[in-house]
Amino acid sequence: MNSTVAKIGAAITAVSDIVFAICMLIKYDFGSYLVCMFLAIGFVMMVSGFHAESDREHKVTANTALVFSGVYAVLILLIYFAQITAVRLDMLSEEALKILDYKRFGLFFSYDLLGYGVMSLAAFFIGLAIKAESRLDKWLKGLLIAHGAFFISCIITPILGVFNSEMDSAYWIGMLILEFWCCYFLPICILSYLHFAKIGKKQ
Repeated sequence: MNSTVAKIGAAITAVSDIVFAICMLIKYDFGSYLVCMFLAIGFVMMVSGFHAESDREHKVTANTALVFSGVYAVLILLIYFAQITAVRLDMLSEEALKILDYKRFGLFFSYDLLGYGVMSLAAFFIGLAIKAESRLDKWLKGLLIAHGAFFISCIITPILGVFNSEMDSAYWIGMLILEFWCCYFLPICILSYLHFAKIGKKQ
């Protein structure tokens, strides 16, 4: 059962990653926001699967990753649920929009980067916890650990105010960065799915 849930989570993250990349390219904001919520859910399921199979020696590392994945999910679900409900449907004041509207590069945009920074930490720690025996698992472990580097840029970017609503090129720069991330993260999802599929066959 553990491997099945984790495998489903990996599949959800893979599909969400692809759909998110497509929605960005066609500028379908509602789709981008909605699918990111599913990506967060799938990621927690996937990390939970790695946590369940971690050995005693790596349990603290796996626990750390699991907690970080939960923090990430809470932040992302709150941010994007606000985008598809209050921001989209309510007649909010300009001041409220500056805070809540993701596209205004305000507080919720900064929270979003914080969320993905925490996700990067979750990926890093779960990568450390994986016992890689096969060649594919070694690639998975390496990609997860290297994913931790995104934490630095996710934290520094809002602190330095790199993006703001007055930048004409902010949207396109942000989109290119996110498309690159999608291309990087997709192999992690696929390799995780293959990992849990292999575990499931052994059970």
